[in-house]
Amino acid sequence: MTDDPTQVDDHTQVQEFFGARAARWDTRFAGDGPAYAAAVAAMGLPSGGAVLDAGCGTGRALPYLRTAVGSSGTVLGADLTWEMLTEAAGKRRDHRALLTQSDVARLPLRSSVLDGVFAAGLIAHLPHPAGNLRELARTVRPGGLLALFHPVGRAALAARQGRQLTDSDLRAEPNLRPLLAGSGWSLLSYVDQDDRFLALASRDTPA
Repeated sequence: MTDDPTQVDDHTQVQEFFGARAARWDTRFAGDGPAYAAAVAAMGLPSGGAVLDAGCGTGRALPYLRTAVGSSGTVLGADLTWEMLTEAAGKRRDHRALLTQSDVARLPLRSSVLDGVFAAGLIAHLPHPAGNLRELARTVRPGGLLALFHPVGRAALAARQGRQLTDSDLRAEPNLRPLLAGSGWSLLSYVDQDDRFLALASRDTPA
């Protein structure tokens, strides 16, 4: 198994990759909290709103999402890997959100029920990006937000993983903008710096 998770796209491989690393995940990336907090704050979620953390992993974003929507809001955390969800529960992050083992390609949610989706590192693991982003769009109300986030930028992440950036990188703005546009989203802002990657998109109003 490669140590570069961006090369893993099969569901079984994703589960194996993250399952084997779940117990050490938070320790490896212990300093990422402020970046998560800033990314959630940038979404401007409404108090009392509903938000999904898609590919929530060990649930690092869940406390910040709960703070954003308040005690009257709804926070859901969905992940494909049971071991990651177990870590989230062990850290009592399930007290901040309802956790579900779910595939983002087939979310157990009605249409247009969410105010936003937060997705940390998710896009690199989507087997069918356009269709998967369209499924996320299905669950979000028109005008709701999608946050595609990573606590380091594309170049810093590539250097960490010992690989080169390529023109085919989905997170590059020239690729991401049309991908989102074809999946029900409009890119609102794009930041790719060493200490943060954050693309915010708005759910289009259906024609």
